Amino acid sequence: MMLSLIVISGRSGSGKSTALNVLEDMGYYCIDNLPVSLLAPLITRLSSALTIDKVAVSIDARNIADDLVLFPATITDFDSKIVETTVIFLDAASPTLVKRFSETRRKHPLSNKVTDLREALELESSLLDAISDLAALTIDTTSLTIHELRDEISTRVARQTHEFALLFLSFAYKRGVPVDADLVFDVRCLPNPHWKLDLRSLCGLDEPVQVFLNQQSEFVEMFTDVSEYLNKWLPRFEANNRSYLTVAIGCTGGQHRSVFMCQKLFDNYQSNFTNVQVRHRELSGPANPSEKNGV
Repeated sequence: MMLSLIVISGRSGSGKSTALNVLEDMGYYCIDNLPVSLLAPLITRLSSALTIDKVAVSIDARNIADDLVLFPATITDFDSKIVETTVIFLDAASPTLVKRFSETRRKHPLSNKVTDLREALELESSLLDAISDLAALTIDTTSLTIHELRDEISTRVARQTHEFALLFLSFAYKRGVPVDADLVFDVRCLPNPHWKLDLRSLCGLDEPVQVFLNQQSEFVEMFTDVSEYLNKWLPRFEANNRSYLTVAIGCTGGQHRSVFMCQKLFDNYQSNFTNVQVRHRELSGPANPSEKNGV
């Protein structure tokens, strides 16, 4: 029996507890804060147990620092015929993590009398490099509410890794490129509905904006070019055993052009893949997933 192993990692405050809770609800045998040195013995024991076929563990900077560097070798040593391993890395912008810690008044596990919170977060990033480099999926929780994060985990992770999961994500360049983007397309060169006073307060989900953009030859050309690129390369990503792919589309404010482009691509590819999602980062409310809300 093949054992499915999901490793959840990430910086403190990024939502690892929420992710683990979702996986537990999905029937995974879950262990929080597992020492890297105990991962191999755990897999050996569980692979011989006929009653457990799905396990999720959280491994983070609370580990012994010297053990964290052993993570890649530990994962590599697993027999791929017995264990299927997926590493999921959660992160958020440092100011967001600082805000979450401030609001919950929690102490960062690496902070002390000589290391403040910001320094602890930087140190944590370097300690977790060995794990983040192996991540099949990185989830940026900066702008996610607690409910959106739970949905993200349940749809992109817990559906299981044999299925190719494709996410179209719109964003605003003025708020930064999403850290979890695999492919990024810039549509700021397209005509902007923002300069139409009757369209400014609307978004790319509204019909008047969609009608305007569909009438712009540049928008139609961009959609065609992006689609042709994806038609060629998405099957190759899937054939290369990629389980997740995030296609990010950005414009200046993340309200009009990128939103409608993502929606059109989402509609276009639903018939090509069984697990296709769309998310509009700037149309979501300001996120603050914190410990008091379950993150």
